[in-house]
Amino acid sequence: MSGMEKIGDAVLDKVKAEADAIIAEADAKAKEDIAAAKEDLSARIKAEKARLVEASRAEASRILARSSIKSRQQLLAAKADIIAEVTGKVKQAVARARISEKGMAALIKEAVSGLAARKAILFVAKGDIAVARKVVAADKKLADMVAEVKETECSGGVIAEDTEGKTRIDNTFDTRLDILLPKLMPQVSKELFEDL
Repeated sequence: MSGMEKIGDAVLDKVKAEADAIIAEADAKAKEDIAAAKEDLSARIKAEKARLVEASRAEASRILARSSIKSRQQLLAAKADIIAEVTGKVKQAVARARISEKGMAALIKEAVSGLAARKAILFVAKGDIAVARKVVAADKKLADMVAEVKETECSGGVIAEDTEGKTRIDNTFDTRLDILLPKLMPQVSKELFEDL
Protein backbone atom coordinates (compact mmCIF):
# COMPACT_ATOMS: atom_id res chain seq x y z
CA MET A 1 0.00 0.00 0.00
CA SER A 2 1.37 3.31 -0.96
CA GLY A 3 1.62 6.38 1.19
CA MET A 4 -1.23 7.94 -0.72
CA GLU A 5 -3.49 5.04 -0.11
CA LYS A 6 -2.64 5.12 3.59
CA ILE A 7 -3.43 8.83 3.75
CA GLY A 8 -6.68 8.20 1.82
CA ASP A 9 -7.63 5.37 4.16
CA ALA A 10 -6.73 7.51 7.19
CA VAL A 11 -8.84 10.44 5.84
CA LEU A 12 -11.69 8.03 5.11
CA ASP A 13 -11.43 6.52 8.58
CA LYS A 14 -11.38 9.99 10.11
CA VAL A 15 -14.38 11.16 8.02
CA LYS A 16 -16.21 7.93 8.84
CA ALA A 17 -15.42 8.37 12.56
CA GLU A 18 -16.61 12.00 12.40
CA ALA A 19 -19.75 10.94 10.51
CA ASP A 20 -20.42 8.20 13.07
CA ALA A 21 -19.96 10.74 15.89
CA ILE A 22 -22.33 13.23 14.16
CA ILE A 23 -24.89 10.44 13.60
CA ALA A 24 -24.55 9.27 17.23
CA GLU A 25 -24.91 12.86 18.48
CA ALA A 26 -27.91 13.45 16.21
CA ASP A 27 -29.46 10.17 17.33
CA ALA A 28 -28.94 11.12 21.01
CA LYS A 29 -30.36 14.60 20.35
CA ALA A 30 -33.36 13.08 18.53
CA LYS A 31 -34.00 10.70 21.42
CA GLU A 32 -33.70 13.61 23.85
CA ASP A 33 -36.10 15.73 21.74
CA ILE A 34 -38.57 12.84 21.46
CA ALA A 35 -38.45 12.31 25.24
CA ALA A 36 -38.94 16.05 25.83
CA ALA A 37 -41.81 16.12 23.31
CA LYS A 38 -43.45 13.13 24.99
CA GLU A 39 -43.07 14.79 28.39
CA ASP A 40 -44.46 18.07 27.03
CA LEU A 41 -47.37 16.22 25.38
CA SER A 42 -48.07 14.34 28.60
CA ALA A 43 -48.03 17.62 30.58
CA ARG A 44 -50.36 19.28 28.04
CA ILE A 45 -52.74 16.33 28.10
CA LYS A 46 -52.70 16.38 31.90
CA ALA A 47 -53.32 20.17 31.95
CA GLU A 48 -56.13 19.90 29.37
CA LYS A 49 -57.70 17.05 31.28
CA ALA A 50 -57.55 19.09 34.52
CA ARG A 51 -59.04 22.10 32.70
CA LEU A 52 -61.89 19.98 31.28
CA VAL A 53 -62.56 18.38 34.66
CA GLU A 54 -62.66 21.82 36.32
CA ALA A 55 -64.91 23.20 33.58
CA SER A 56 -67.20 20.19 33.97
CA ARG A 57 -67.33 20.68 37.73
CA ALA A 58 -68.13 24.37 37.30
CA GLU A 59 -70.88 23.57 34.77
CA ALA A 60 -72.25 20.86 37.07
CA SER A 61 -72.32 23.41 39.93
CA ARG A 62 -74.18 25.92 37.73
CA ILE A 63 -76.69 23.25 36.66
CA LEU A 64 -77.17 22.17 40.27
CA ALA A 65 -77.66 25.78 41.38
CA ARG A 66 -80.21 26.43 38.61
CA SER A 67 -81.98 23.20 39.46
CA SER A 68 -82.00 24.06 43.15
CA ILE A 69 -83.41 27.54 42.45
CA LYS A 70 -86.05 26.10 40.13
CA SER A 71 -87.09 23.47 42.66
CA ARG A 72 -87.29 26.12 45.41
CA GLN A 73 -89.41 28.31 43.14
CA GLN A 74 -91.70 25.38 42.38
CA LEU A 75 -91.96 24.56 46.08
CA LEU A 76 -92.74 28.20 46.95
CA ALA A 77 -95.35 28.36 44.18
CA ALA A 78 -96.96 25.15 45.47
CA LYS A 79 -96.95 26.55 49.01
CA ALA A 80 -98.48 29.81 47.77
CA ASP A 81 -101.21 27.85 45.93
CA ILE A 82 -101.99 25.85 49.06
CA ILE A 83 -102.10 28.98 51.23
CA ALA A 84 -104.33 30.71 48.67
CA GLU A 85 -106.64 27.68 48.68
CA VAL A 86 -106.76 27.60 52.50
CA THR A 87 -107.43 31.35 52.79
CA GLY A 88 -110.05 31.09 50.03
CA LYS A 89 -111.82 28.35 51.99
CA VAL A 90 -111.64 30.45 55.17
CA LYS A 91 -113.18 33.42 53.34
CA GLN A 92 -115.91 31.19 51.89
CA ALA A 93 -116.67 29.75 55.32
CA VAL A 94 -116.89 33.26 56.78
CA ALA A 95 -119.18 34.38 53.96
CA ARG A 96 -121.51 31.40 54.54
CA ALA A 97 -121.68 31.90 58.31
CA ARG A 98 -124.55 33.92 59.76
CA ILE A 99 -123.72 36.37 62.48
CA SER A 100 -125.52 36.30 65.83
CA GLU A 101 -127.31 39.34 67.24
CA LYS A 102 -124.66 39.57 69.96
CA GLY A 103 -121.85 39.48 67.38
CA MET A 104 -123.60 42.07 65.18
CA ALA A 105 -124.17 44.35 68.20
CA ALA A 106 -120.46 44.19 69.09
CA LEU A 107 -119.39 45.00 65.52
CA ILE A 108 -121.87 47.89 65.18
CA LYS A 109 -120.90 49.43 68.54
CA GLU A 110 -117.21 49.14 67.69
CA ALA A 111 -117.70 50.74 64.27
CA VAL A 112 -119.93 53.66 65.35
CA SER A 113 -117.71 54.41 68.36
CA GLY A 114 -114.92 55.21 65.93
CA LEU A 115 -117.00 57.89 64.19
CA ALA A 116 -116.93 61.45 65.48
CA ALA A 117 -120.44 62.00 64.07
CA ARG A 118 -123.77 62.09 65.89
CA LYS A 119 -125.57 60.18 63.15
CA ALA A 120 -124.34 57.20 61.14
CA ILE A 121 -125.40 55.01 58.26
CA LEU A 122 -124.67 51.30 58.56
CA PHE A 123 -123.77 49.09 55.60
CA VAL A 124 -124.11 45.32 56.05
CA ALA A 125 -124.29 42.21 53.88
CA LYS A 126 -127.68 41.53 52.28
CA GLY A 127 -128.31 38.53 54.54
CA ASP A 128 -127.50 40.53 57.68
CA ILE A 129 -129.87 43.52 57.19
CA ALA A 130 -132.65 42.06 59.36
CA VAL A 131 -130.22 41.21 62.20
CA ALA A 132 -128.59 44.66 62.05
CA ARG A 133 -131.97 46.45 62.12
CA LYS A 134 -133.12 44.29 65.05
CA VAL A 135 -129.91 45.05 66.99
CA VAL A 136 -130.26 48.80 66.34
CA ALA A 137 -133.95 48.81 67.29
CA ALA A 138 -133.23 46.92 70.53
CA ASP A 139 -130.59 49.43 71.73
CA LYS A 140 -131.85 52.98 72.45
CA LYS A 141 -128.39 54.53 72.13
CA LEU A 142 -127.80 52.83 68.76
CA ALA A 143 -131.32 53.66 67.59
CA ASP A 144 -130.64 57.38 68.25
CA MET A 145 -127.29 57.23 66.44
CA VAL A 146 -128.09 55.05 63.39
CA ALA A 147 -130.01 56.90 60.69
CA GLU A 148 -130.27 53.99 58.27
CA VAL A 149 -129.14 50.41 57.57
CA LYS A 150 -128.20 49.70 53.94
CA GLU A 151 -126.92 46.75 51.95
CA THR A 152 -123.32 46.44 50.72
CA GLU A 153 -121.18 43.76 49.11
CA CYS A 154 -119.24 42.04 51.88
CA SER A 155 -119.03 38.64 53.51
CA GLY A 156 -120.36 39.95 56.82
CA GLY A 157 -119.71 42.54 59.45
CA VAL A 158 -120.56 46.21 59.25
CA ILE A 159 -119.37 49.51 57.79
CA ALA A 160 -120.32 52.66 59.68
CA GLU A 161 -120.26 55.98 57.85
CA ASP A 162 -121.20 59.46 58.97
CA THR A 163 -124.25 60.87 57.18
CA GLU A 164 -122.05 63.26 55.20
CA GLY A 165 -119.91 60.40 53.87
CA LYS A 166 -116.67 61.95 55.17
CA THR A 167 -115.66 59.29 57.68
CA ARG A 168 -116.01 55.55 57.27
CA ILE A 169 -115.11 52.73 59.66
CA ASP A 170 -114.84 49.36 57.94
CA ASN A 171 -115.53 46.58 60.41
CA THR A 172 -116.37 43.91 57.84
CA PHE A 173 -115.16 40.35 57.97
CA ASP A 174 -113.33 40.92 54.67
CA THR A 175 -111.29 43.76 56.16
CA ARG A 176 -110.71 41.90 59.40
CA LEU A 177 -109.47 38.87 57.46
CA ASP A 178 -107.20 41.09 55.33
CA ILE A 179 -105.65 42.40 58.56
CA LEU A 180 -105.59 39.08 60.40
CA LEU A 181 -104.38 36.67 57.70
CA PRO A 182 -100.92 38.26 57.11
CA LYS A 183 -100.31 38.08 60.87
CA LEU A 184 -101.33 34.42 60.93
CA MET A 185 -99.43 33.36 57.79
CA PRO A 186 -96.15 32.49 59.55
CA GLN A 187 -98.01 30.17 61.95
CA VAL A 188 -100.17 28.72 59.15
CA SER A 189 -97.06 28.10 57.03
CA LYS A 190 -95.33 26.45 59.96
CA GLU A 191 -98.29 24.16 60.59
CA LEU A 192 -98.75 23.28 56.92
CA PHE A 193 -95.13 22.99 55.82
CA GLU A 194 -93.15 22.11 58.94
CA ASP A 195 -91.81 18.89 57.39
CA LEU A 196 -90.86 20.45 54.02
